[in-house]
Amino acid sequence: MTAVAPAAARAHGTRARYVLGPGPGAGPGCRCPRCTEANRLSASSRERQMLYGQWEPYVDAGPAREHLQALSRAGIGWKRAAELSGVSTGAVSKLLFGGPGDRAPSRRIRPETAAAILAVALSPASLSPGSLVAAAGTRRRLQALVAIGWPQSQLARRLGMSPSNFGDVLGRGQVTAGTARTVQGLYDRLWNRPPAETDQRSRISAARARNYASARGWPPPMAWDDDVIDDPAAAPPAGWRRPEHTLHRATEIAEDAAELRRQGCSREHIQVRLGVSRAALEKALSRAAGHQSRQAELIAEAG
Repeated sequence: MTAVAPAAARAHGTRARYVLGPGPGAGPGCRCPRCTEANRLSASSRERQMLYGQWEPYVDAGPAREHLQALSRAGIGWKRAAELSGVSTGAVSKLLFGGPGDRAPSRRIRPETAAAILAVALSPASLSPGSLVAAAGTRRRLQALVAIGWPQSQLARRLGMSPSNFGDVLGRGQVTAGTARTVQGLYDRLWNRPPAETDQRSRISAARARNYASARGWPPPMAWDDDVIDDPAAAPPAGWRRPEHTLHRATEIAEDAAELRRQGCSREHIQVRLGVSRAALEKALSRAAGHQSRQAELIAEAG
């Protein structure tokens, strides 16, 4: 089975996302500033080309057809690809097989059709459970959870794995799409919820997990933005190493952001002032809030 890069939805800053939304399939278009600007630039370019008689309302169908064939090799049939792209099955059928009658496959298609098809990602969410995908994102998510104190044995139990299978997943270059989805679901639930340390045994287990991850240079969740964690070529930002200060760093960011907000700064200005991405800022705020909530729960239980 062909290994695939686990990309996500249609990227921000594209006309395809402005028209069809993040995907899969066709949905409400995204009106964020980046996508709106991409649509404006596309319309401006089209008008300029029409003015100079250079407008071509169709593009070469080859790249879209090749992408459909790659999707098929990865386990995504053409009908599923049509559903994910929001393009009609009739248009996709003509692109691949030709017709009606003995007509050859489409040689040229609308730019919007090409963009929608090319935006279908070879991602775990698109694939059958047994298809193989790159393991980078799965491995990083598990390592990040260990880095905030989750023992590998507890993670394995939550995933329905044996400890040996869990260790194998950490060392593989590929995993099944089903495993990738399961790990992502667990990560989404736990990335901002370190394990409870209510007694000596739990404190020792969490400390051992953190030390194990630290010795191997495993970044915590705060070091990864969601839009790059699955990219095998991506790396955590320089300076992510804050020994056992991940939660403290999140608290510091949250406190600084609150002070800047009181001064009337916008979210974008706060990001620039603190030198963090939007995803990192939101993650810090969420993590700090989650820690406060968890501490309140423990105090209430102890009372």
